[in-house]
Amino acid sequence: MDIKALTFDTGGTVLDWHGGLVAELNRIGAIHGQEVDSHRVVNDWRRRAMKAIVGQIRPSFNMDDVHRQTLEQTLGHFGLDHFTADERDGLWRTWHRLDTWPDFPAALATLRRALPVVSFTMLPTSLVVDVSRRNGITWDATISCEMIGVYKPHADAYATAARWLGLQPAQILMVACHNFDLNAAHQAGFRTAFVRRPDEWGPEGPPDPHPNMAYDFIEDGFDALQRKVLAGS
Repeated sequence: MDIKALTFDTGGTVLDWHGGLVAELNRIGAIHGQEVDSHRVVNDWRRRAMKAIVGQIRPSFNMDDVHRQTLEQTLGHFGLDHFTADERDGLWRTWHRLDTWPDFPAALATLRRALPVVSFTMLPTSLVVDVSRRNGITWDATISCEMIGVYKPHADAYATAARWLGLQPAQILMVACHNFDLNAAHQAGFRTAFVRRPDEWGPEGPPDPHPNMAYDFIEDGFDALQRKVLAGS
């Protein structure tokens, strides 16, 4: 397998968005003396945001904008309209302060010694910069769909990423925990790696926890993935 670079979904494969948002929502709820079903709230928020951004072509907004708009919808849906403007802003900005999954930074650093590693994400560029600095992550490049103007899983997003990297799609390994992203990458000619993230959506579990096709790699975590990728490089 002639892999020349790895591209990573970032929102759920790399970042523990659920854990970070739940912690902040619980903190705000405690200020109001209110017990909030935080797991349901943040998952609803995530579903609304993904529905609004997936497949967009040259939108006038980015995912930060979508997170802000859908946060208002979610808070209204769950009767949390009493949150102050500062609390809403702090919850929204938590996206820029997320932690990675524990197995990611060391595995990425090991992979990067052998191959270019690239964040290929629907998240905005500024968010990737912030979380990368927070978690001590160094990428060789960040390709946000915000830059391309076309959002995954549209085929043009993958074709553009490959062209910008100066590689054939078959020389790129797309790494994600989401079938929709990997299936589209496969259709675009990329190699594919499914990394399970069973806790991505908290106790509810992810909507697609199991691979739905024969990807090139199917692993429980990044330690196993980096060993197998490097063994074949």
